[in-house]
Amino acid sequence: MPLARLRGVVEEKGDDWVIVAVGGIGLLASVPATTAEALVAGEQASLFTHLHVREDALTLFGFATRDDLVLFEQLIGVSGVGPRVALGLLAALDYAELTSAVAGGRADVLRRVPGIGQKTAERLVLELRDKVTPPAGGIEAPLTAAKKPLADAEVVAALMGLGYSQAEASAAAERLPEDAEPELPVEERVRMALQFFARA
Repeated sequence: MPLARLRGVVEEKGDDWVIVAVGGIGLLASVPATTAEALVAGEQASLFTHLHVREDALTLFGFATRDDLVLFEQLIGVSGVGPRVALGLLAALDYAELTSAVAGGRADVLRRVPGIGQKTAERLVLELRDKVTPPAGGIEAPLTAAKKPLADAEVVAALMGLGYSQAEASAAAERLPEDAEPELPVEERVRMALQFFARA
């Protein structure tokens, strides 16, 4: 029987995972970074879940809302979009922003998310445009999302190569001035992002 929901005490958590104790068993679930950040160790958590089955692994994914779960399952149904890329989309853009970007044909917004190239962004719009339903008034969200500094994919990749986690790298990249992208070389943008860790 499919595991549809997970409810228990948060034992441990990381940047994009959480261990929830249920009936004496600790279940590991991969979650969007924003969800992991909101969960508190020692407190109750309730997650809607998706069990991803491969020949070599079973991976449990957890989401704070049913809407996020449904959207995740729609995302991984798109060719070339795996669970990790889908989690990255849900971490970088909230439900309203992501569904509005897709429904509004805003591939440029999707392309700002680490791991999403031009072809994948266009495929997401093409395959999901008529399947997602943005919240009332949410169709304006892509305009806002396009203006705010989403993580610079090249900078995130470079920082992760230096040993930082995806969440740490994304947080630093998001603090780059908007006019620093893409005018400056990636090396200069990485140097600017590293200043975030120096101030932390």
